[in-house]
Amino acid sequence: MNKVLETIKNRRSIRKYKTEQIKQEELDLILEAGIYAPSGHNEQPWHFTVIQNKDLISQINTISKKIMANIEIDWIKKLALNPETNITYSAPTIIIVSGRKDGISAKTDCCAAVENMLIAAESLNIGSVWLGFAIFAFSNKDLAPNIDLPEGYEPLYAFALGYKDLEQQPQAPKRNYNCINYIR
Repeated sequence: MNKVLETIKNRRSIRKYKTEQIKQEELDLILEAGIYAPSGHNEQPWHFTVIQNKDLISQINTISKKIMANIEIDWIKKLALNPETNITYSAPTIIIVSGRKDGISAKTDCCAAVENMLIAAESLNIGSVWLGFAIFAFSNKDLAPNIDLPEGYEPLYAFALGYKDLEQQPQAPKRNYNCINYIR
């Protein structure tokens, strides 16, 4: 099978990491994959903030859970109130992907950058997981940790990176192939 397709099929959300920090050379390759993502009108409206400071990662977890605890969706509130919940999964690296506020399609372009980086990480045998709840930490300006964004950018997405701490790679859940129609 083609290596790219194999990597895409093998990529899973990893939620258990070794404490060891990923190598800078590997991180550079992952970030470069994000830079090479497609973007509308070649705007490249992204900014990547790499967080490897344990205290700041812990602060993102704490702030996100505090906000989640006040959401009126029961399962999210329950998750937030569980002291065992760690929305960053104690990963050694978190990347915040911010988009230019005036970008034509910044959200879509930044999604493409995230996906490129997640696939690049898998190709290097580095685990990753999209952190949907981490973005709560940046939704409240009074609570948000300072991530020193350039003027005109806003945090859109976050994901974790780290060496996988697994017995074996998780298997892919069954895929729905009944999602295609052809017009020829």
